[in-house]
Amino acid sequence: MIRFDNVAKRYPTGREGLAGVDLHLAPGEMAFLTGHSGAGKSTLLKLIGLLERATRGQVWVNSRNLNKLKHRDVPYHRREVGMIFQDHRLLHDRTVFDNVALPLVVAGMGHAEIQRRVRAALDKVSLLNKEKSPPISLSGGEQQRVGIARALVSKPPVLLADEPTGNLDPELSAEIMDLFVQFNQVGVTMLIATHDVALVNSLGKRIINLRDGRVESDTGASAA
Repeated sequence: MIRFDNVAKRYPTGREGLAGVDLHLAPGEMAFLTGHSGAGKSTLLKLIGLLERATRGQVWVNSRNLNKLKHRDVPYHRREVGMIFQDHRLLHDRTVFDNVALPLVVAGMGHAEIQRRVRAALDKVSLLNKEKSPPISLSGGEQQRVGIARALVSKPPVLLADEPTGNLDPELSAEIMDLFVQFNQVGVTMLIATHDVALVNSLGKRIINLRDGRVESDTGASAA
């Protein structure tokens, strides 16, 4: 599903975000990326979502070599990779419904199907009663759930999350992680970057620890 073969990412400043990373996630696997700030967690996720491209090595997602993907095909790839960010990245001049609907509108989906999918996604994250609300009226945890609904509404086979609980208290963090576990149980491949090592350890999932752009340890890896 996701494979990195000797992947490096060097920025124009000369800073190396990743250096010689080898990694494989099987379809339907759930794993966590841990490591110090600047270890390369966000960089690794951005390469999967094609927000950035590798400087060296090969990145594969769904049997697709991202290094060879033409620019015009990038939007199609991103529809198969849902991304959740710590800062939510919601449009505050739009309602909750419109924020979640945005990927479907961009994809040109019909009105009736958009209505059905958005309401189903909001129901999954227990926010159906907030569909007409502006995001600014929601709590931090609710805004994060809107971001999750937006990432899921296109039914992507891969879901990435970059510090999704970084601004939440322990109780809300546990709720968000429980949502992720539920999505994984229905077959979504998940890779989540987080500093919350205690919470991750409690879930018993695979943990990939990065240090200075390299995989320092990989515990609980799939045999695939």
